Amino acid sequence: MCGIAGYIGDGVAKDYLINALKRLEYRGYDSAGIAVLEKGKEVRCVKKVGKIKELDESLKDEEWKENVGIAHTRWATHGIPSEKNAHPHFDCAGNIYLVHNGIIENYKILKSMLEKEGHIFRSNTDTEVLAHLIEKYFTDNLEEAVLNALKHVEGAYALVIIAKEDPDKIVVAKKSSPMVLGFAEGETFIASDSSALVGYTDKVIYMDDGEMGVITKDDYRILSIEDSSEIEKKPDTIEMDLSDIQKNGFDYFLLKEIFECPEVIRNSTRGRMILEEGLAKLGGLEVLDQNRLRNIERIIIIACGSASYAGMVGEYMLEEYAGIPVEVELGSEFRYRKPILDENTAVLVVSQSGETADSLASLLEAKRKGALTLGIVNVVGSTIARSTDAGVYNHAGPEIAVASTKAFISQMVVFALVTVYLGRMRDMSVVTGKRILAEISKLPDLVDEVLKENDNIRDLAKKYAGYENFLYLGRKDNCPIAYEGALKIKEISYIHAEGYAGGEMKHGPIAMIDENFPCVFIAPKDSVYDKMRSNMEEVKARNGKIIAITTKGNEELSDIVSDTIHIPKTLEMLTPILACIPLYLFAAYVGIEKGLDVDKPRNLAKSVTVE
Repeated sequence: MCGIAGYIGDGVAKDYLINALKRLEYRGYDSAGIAVLEKGKEVRCVKKVGKIKELDESLKDEEWKENVGIAHTRWATHGIPSEKNAHPHFDCAGNIYLVHNGIIENYKILKSMLEKEGHIFRSNTDTEVLAHLIEKYFTDNLEEAVLNALKHVEGAYALVIIAKEDPDKIVVAKKSSPMVLGFAEGETFIASDSSALVGYTDKVIYMDDGEMGVITKDDYRILSIEDSSEIEKKPDTIEMDLSDIQKNGFDYFLLKEIFECPEVIRNSTRGRMILEEGLAKLGGLEVLDQNRLRNIERIIIIACGSASYAGMVGEYMLEEYAGIPVEVELGSEFRYRKPILDENTAVLVVSQSGETADSLASLLEAKRKGALTLGIVNVVGSTIARSTDAGVYNHAGPEIAVASTKAFISQMVVFALVTVYLGRMRDMSVVTGKRILAEISKLPDLVDEVLKENDNIRDLAKKYAGYENFLYLGRKDNCPIAYEGALKIKEISYIHAEGYAGGEMKHGPIAMIDENFPCVFIAPKDSVYDKMRSNMEEVKARNGKIIAITTKGNEELSDIVSDTIHIPKTLEMLTPILACIPLYLFAAYVGIEKGLDVDKPRNLAKSVTVE
């Protein structure tokens, strides 16, 4: 949620700040602002409601040569979208300016105290409290004021702060919200996501919770917020190409990322399969004591949104092929339960961003209770990736569209590899391991086959774009894909849809079926195909329209369904990976047909870093 940028160096701060905000647009926002500082002069601050391009246009009438600055895109939590509620926020004297991601939980108490001391507030936000609190402790040293202020703050924050009266530095601080620093000669860049740094530097430091950075154009210090002690941190090298965050000929990032899925699967599996031995090689898990992995008696998968549906697919894989009992829990619910965990329980957290607040809180609770913690994460260096005992990176590359597609595909592929890895430690035979890996290796070509249905699916989207409701149905491995398909058309097209297990249709949802309520059936030729066909007959008998996703060569549904999309044959456990692709294309083209911005759906944020 929200985007943060900061700059100090020999260049023009405004140029990087605006470009960084544009790179971070996918995170979701409703307003944007910038504040720049030139030594010995006033801070210039401009804020606008709406898109970044409106902020950018408003800056073009003046010359901006300042070398220090901060910028922000806001997604409203406290106070409606407005210029007064947009960031940066500042203190009474116009000395302290800051941007903030997160939520200050005790802001009402702090605000009341500060108002009694004479501070005047201009906004309805929790963030403004921080500017006044730092002002309270400011003498002539910004980092000392920030350290003193943060001792009184409860909540989550990524903070970037400048002061007119201490102009040669930027102070940053992190707790439960992402922050990355990038370094080049004579310049330091700050962002809430490394994608903003691409093309500027490949040398970065990922800040950890409880750390504060004091940044100048030529140097940096990392301090502990708790005791002010200095922490030694060296920059890492990130591998990201500018083409990763460009559309490359597609009209939308969403379509580009769907069509990237074959390469994503190759990247997620490259170097991780020993086909001749039926073994998965996962270096991120090999760092652990293998006996501890072998002795896992239960796995709890924790995730939110689409990642939770990937976890459900993983549950089927792990139970059937690795023989391990699995539960899937929503991060937003697990964190408030009192789960029974022990040393033979593994808690596996799945997150594209690696910063999902609810999943991270659940992970930390599991660590406190002594469980083995694992992760499946896409963003290298993210908080969840650094907080688990071990894990596997997706290697899906940056995902810019808010609705997850290629990362979800990658998550299911990684679950298949983890299943083989853990299964071969137990009762999975060499033959079974080889068969699964051989089919995984075919997936990029099979997904390419599905993508050839693109024109057919685009035509179907035009046909069905006018409907206001959909029911998505699947069984067994494809039940979670029904949930995911319904979520995608809700996210991207603003159409009401429900995902259901096929067997549950008769237990309520069938009451909704008529000629104006289409159903999407995920019905490959698998072990539950006959059951799904029976469900289709029930919808047909009630004049319902049916779109069926079924196995290539299966023509026996022609007298039941209205429309068909074919996918190639593969192992039953891997079918969800293929079945997702047409659902993604369908949702994308329905949204496009309706004239919507399918990359940035309303009200949504890419990385949900607040509860």
